[in-house]
Amino acid sequence: MLLIFCSTLLPFFAIANEVATTADLPTQCDQPRLVTLYQGATDSAVALGITPVGVVDAWLEKPTYRYLRDALTNVEHVGLETQPNLEKVAWLNPDAIIASHFRHERIAPLLSAMATSVYANTVYDFKTTLALVAEASEREQQAQALLQRWETRVADFRQQIADQLGGQWPQKVAVVRFKSDHVRIYTSGFAGSILDELGFEQPETLASQDWGMKLASTENIPVLEADVIFVLLEPDDPAIAANYQHWASHPLWQQLTAVQRGQVFEADPVSWMMGGGILAANAMLDDLYRYYQLTPATDGHLPHCALCIQEPPSC
Repeated sequence: MLLIFCSTLLPFFAIANEVATTADLPTQCDQPRLVTLYQGATDSAVALGITPVGVVDAWLEKPTYRYLRDALTNVEHVGLETQPNLEKVAWLNPDAIIASHFRHERIAPLLSAMATSVYANTVYDFKTTLALVAEASEREQQAQALLQRWETRVADFRQQIADQLGGQWPQKVAVVRFKSDHVRIYTSGFAGSILDELGFEQPETLASQDWGMKLASTENIPVLEADVIFVLLEPDDPAIAANYQHWASHPLWQQLTAVQRGQVFEADPVSWMMGGGILAANAMLDDLYRYYQLTPATDGHLPHCALCIQEPPSC
């Protein structure tokens, strides 16, 4: 099937190459023509001051996450992260394609036939993604500055929260995502890796789990026992809201430590899970400063390009 599909796309590759004239070729002052095939890659490109020529649709707030809309006005969409439209990608004649083995390993030969293609192993490691996009766009210096700023913020948060909570730090944390018919608790992924870096700990009930657990019954509520719970809800979904209300009104929910201490917070699923890049990571950290009533070392959530390190053109 892969060979058949590849043969159907060969005319598009040929046409894309034929229409690429000398005027289309990137110069020192042009941005690279990037197509980003997962959310974190799109976030990273914007953070580096790049407007991709093609992006995949957002998981929520379709077609583009609100925090990226100003930067991605009129950018071409190339389908779903799980099923990009390869004909559209070919027509865009990219210089480089940012993809992931997790999502795109099956179509990797097709992507490589279109342009230089680089792959992250996962879609949630924002530091690896930033490095990939920076290398593909020759913006390593900007990426390093963004990471240094991140590390400064992480160190500041860790110091402030340790000072504030004293012997109650580190806290055990549960990241809980409600769906219409079940609940998921995450130990890894985007939010989990950031919380680990910030010094939070996982609940003892999840010590032996990989990504986390899927809970189908309110009888499983004790699994959520933690010092603090962050709840992820999808907006404008009545079924999800009803399921959350069902769980939150259960007597076992009321017995959870985080509930009794008033340490249950509703978090933005875009920043905490879907965004997947360094801008989303900073927005998540902004939330944590706010939840714990700490004063950030820098301003709170920044506009999309306030993190960008702009270089003056040399031509």
